[in-house]
Amino acid sequence: MDGGSKAALMNGADIIVDHLVKQKVPYLFGLCGHGITGFMDAAFKAQNRIRTVSTHHEQTAGHMADAYYKVRGEPVATFTSCGPGSANLVVALAAAMMDSSAFLAITGNVPTGQFNRGPFQETGRHFQGDFPSVVRPYVKRSFQPTRADMVPLAVTQAWDLLTSGRPGPVNLDVPLNVFVEETSVTAHGAQSRISNAAPGNPQALTEALDLLLGARQPVIIAGQGVIIGGACDALVAFAELTGIPVVTSPNGKGAIPDRHPLAFGATGRNGAYAANDATRNADVILAIGFSFDDRATSAWLDGYTLSIPPSRLIQIDIDPSEIGRNYPAEYGILGDARASLEFLTGAARPRLNPGRSIAPWIARLEKGRQVWREYQDGLAQSDQMPLRPERLMRALSRAIPEDAVVASDVGVHHNWIIQLMDTLRPRHLIHSWGFAAMGFATSGILGAKLAAPDRPCVAVVGDGSFLMTPHALATAVEYDIPVVWVVWNNNGFCSIRDIQHGMFGGRELATAFEVQRSGELYSPDFAMMAKSYGVASHRVTHAGEVEDAIQTAIRANRPYLVEVPVDRDIRPIGTGSWDLPPLPNPEPNFLKALQARGLSI
Repeated sequence: MDGGSKAALMNGADIIVDHLVKQKVPYLFGLCGHGITGFMDAAFKAQNRIRTVSTHHEQTAGHMADAYYKVRGEPVATFTSCGPGSANLVVALAAAMMDSSAFLAITGNVPTGQFNRGPFQETGRHFQGDFPSVVRPYVKRSFQPTRADMVPLAVTQAWDLLTSGRPGPVNLDVPLNVFVEETSVTAHGAQSRISNAAPGNPQALTEALDLLLGARQPVIIAGQGVIIGGACDALVAFAELTGIPVVTSPNGKGAIPDRHPLAFGATGRNGAYAANDATRNADVILAIGFSFDDRATSAWLDGYTLSIPPSRLIQIDIDPSEIGRNYPAEYGILGDARASLEFLTGAARPRLNPGRSIAPWIARLEKGRQVWREYQDGLAQSDQMPLRPERLMRALSRAIPEDAVVASDVGVHHNWIIQLMDTLRPRHLIHSWGFAAMGFATSGILGAKLAAPDRPCVAVVGDGSFLMTPHALATAVEYDIPVVWVVWNNNGFCSIRDIQHGMFGGRELATAFEVQRSGELYSPDFAMMAKSYGVASHRVTHAGEVEDAIQTAIRANRPYLVEVPVDRDIRPIGTGSWDLPPLPNPEPNFLKALQARGLSI
């Protein structure tokens, strides 16, 4: 035995909690159940080293852990029981997996001695205790130690896997008896460290740089990988050195401040006009940490957001499965975003050509950005009630401090936020993008606040998404988590209602909240609902009070809900498209709307 190591008897649950404590994990988010009680006992014994937050639904625990990582870049853990308990976590796991967000999901299972006997809440007809098969598509890996002596390796591998390569959630599924049975454990002083910080192939990066610097209409697309990889400063430095304009994917908002002179907004169906104009007309594109998903690319329809070819693509990503998946990359480079950008910056300095000018290209994009802002500003001046969405977006930008964390839930309000919210730094805006899990912000804002206790945390949630997980209010009161919910009340699932109207001739079913006998629009009294939970609240009744209502909620420094009625018939203007084959894709309508208001580009 190594002289610096010593053996001790520990049960499986204590081994797991001890490992989390050594990794400096501050929180456990979860919900009780008989299958997880052995783990909960270990958490009880470690209360002075790791804090447990009990939620009222497992989905909330998962969204809190997802949001915590998105804000802080450090994973925490969840705990759930067998049967419906862990099944309720699946939505949150899927949301985290599709957004490359990491947390350790510790799920309890039935005792191994009861495997395959059909005990209470056992999962699996094809394999005993088979909860790992339930979550397999939504985690990087599921570990199931079936003896206590298997736990040390399982928890170590699970934890290291969370953030190695492309981050994502990992499942540790533990039978009840394994939590409480003891084994001999050898303690080691050093913890493993896995680094992702290798740049791409230097020769490929150098050749790609020559192509980029020789372009007349170049553009950089920054995806979420730039944020996850801590590459935002490196991105801005490279853009400022070369003068190349930058756009982001919707999930990459914040990679460059939206108010930076070289920033032209997010791409895709609800992107800014200048962003889509830049990417579809670029001769060379440098894409970093961007997965080219359908909503960010106008569903891969040629000429709406992208035209590859003739545009020539340089793609840098840490995940080899992303390179060339949706578009052919002339240079497909496997590498860390920050290290690759730092290499490009160093290599660019001696290669810059003083005679080269992309000024006409920049001027074109600046004109598009200016007209876009003028168009939106005009609409935001309306004082109608229910509010125009543009008016509420302006109120949010004025009322929410610049150091805040803003979490958007899923719904039509999410499209407005992508289109109009100025995101000023990494992790300023968090949302559920790839899986689009309703309830993410309603619940996740609690995890965001725990990750950033000194920053205001505001969730913008639709009435539909809020009703998915309203029990998050109870958790906020119980644990004194001072967050603000702004409920965007438009009486329905209006993003889907808009699809029904656009693609099915105005026929709508099951998307409006209404009293069936009369057809009258229905809404709970959200302000009164909040008060029943012990949450302070206010319902906005005229446009002039909306900024003050939001500011008052933030200053209160307690759980607070602001309900805002919003016009359900005003839809985001289209600068890109989306495709649901074989239905016809909608055409962009921004230029027609400009003409109708006497504006032009």
